[in-house]
Amino acid sequence: MRVIVHGGAGGAPDDPKPRQAVLDEAAARGADAATPLDAVESAVAVLESDPRFNAGVGGAVQSDGVVRTDAGVMTSDREIGAACSMPGVEHAASVARIVRDETPHVFVSGEHAVELAAEFGVETGAALLTDETRERYEAEDPPRGGPREHLDWLASRFGSGDDRAGERPDDGDGTGVEASGRASDHDTVGAVATDGERVAAVTSTGGRSFALAGRVGDVPQVGSGFFCTEAGGASATGAGEDIARVTLSRRAVGHLDDGLGAQEAADRAIAEFEELTGSGAGVIVLDPTAAGADAAGSAFNTEGMQTSVAHE
Repeated sequence: MRVIVHGGAGGAPDDPKPRQAVLDEAAARGADAATPLDAVESAVAVLESDPRFNAGVGGAVQSDGVVRTDAGVMTSDREIGAACSMPGVEHAASVARIVRDETPHVFVSGEHAVELAAEFGVETGAALLTDETRERYEAEDPPRGGPREHLDWLASRFGSGDDRAGERPDDGDGTGVEASGRASDHDTVGAVATDGERVAAVTSTGGRSFALAGRVGDVPQVGSGFFCTEAGGASATGAGEDIARVTLSRRAVGHLDDGLGAQEAADRAIAEFEELTGSGAGVIVLDPTAAGADAAGSAFNTEGMQTSVAHE
């Protein structure tokens, strides 16, 4: 089993070593799995449980003070599962898999996705809001009224928390750090795995800081946050609205279909993304037909995107 995982594209973390150790653990966990689908689910579960990453515990808070998780999974037989807007669900990727495996649908949302998770044994009611995130939210004088008030409030705040997904190195004053001096250090997580024949891809997130309550980005949208065919799989991360506009993961896998290698496919997809949107993102790509280091590729145009590759 070969697995590549990412911890999100955005600013460079102050202390990357602890995050890299968790990514390495996640990749190793996936490489021990029996199938590519088991591999991506188990790898991402490690990241969803670590508050250093914006998925599950430690996810980004929305305008009403709630963390809602999203995820999507796809396999090379084009079976798909996605779930979104789930408060209290740490392991969103497992819920996406339930949608794929246990329902005739490809997407389930909100309270019904939470109920589905509980029915099939995924923990619900988890405390996803960390003390640090709660304090940061409360310090922003959060809105108390209706959606229009929330929109006015988030106009200058959306995506401005530690997750600052898709932030380019030359954004703002060019420092890549917030006013507090802390670099934006985490975003969406994802994994792609192959056993040399089958492929699976998954992406999981807590969204972006201070988004409108109920906002759903690219992550659970097939072709945008994740995509997979017999040619290979991809998982994307970054500025979600822009990723959705260009279906970044589908674009990367399309380059595999055209005969490019994994690294070349990732590089070209990000170059096209930047040309089309001027925004920031990253993508990981896995080619089931390639050997050794040529099987995996990754590219980003933000300050950083940590990845890890493991092979069993």
